[in-house]
Amino acid sequence: MHFRPLHDRVVIRRIESEEKTAGGIIIPDTAKEKPQEGEVVSVGPGARGEDGKLHPLDVKAGDRVLFGKWSGTEVKLDGEELIIMKESDIMGVIEGKPKAAKKVA
Repeated sequence: MHFRPLHDRVVIRRIESEEKTAGGIIIPDTAKEKPQEGEVVSVGPGARGEDGKLHPLDVKAGDRVLFGKWSGTEVKLDGEELIIMKESDIMGVIEGKPKAAKKVA
């Protein structure tokens, strides 16, 4: 099944955080917070301005983004948990490669 969001909505897949701390302690699932970072899966065509023109979104499929802890609506599509939210709920796009974890001597 293919899902296409409408207007200025965005579909996001959460990116899971590390299961270990820098000191090597394993964090159990019950103590983990939901990650606030995700990958954009799909975007709508854009929002209509007061002038009636379509304004395209700033994010695109494949972007890594940060969003608010309680943003969006969680849905399950084809067995995968996704979040649907408005583009305005996204705080920003993470650019560049993710940093590698620092080694502790």
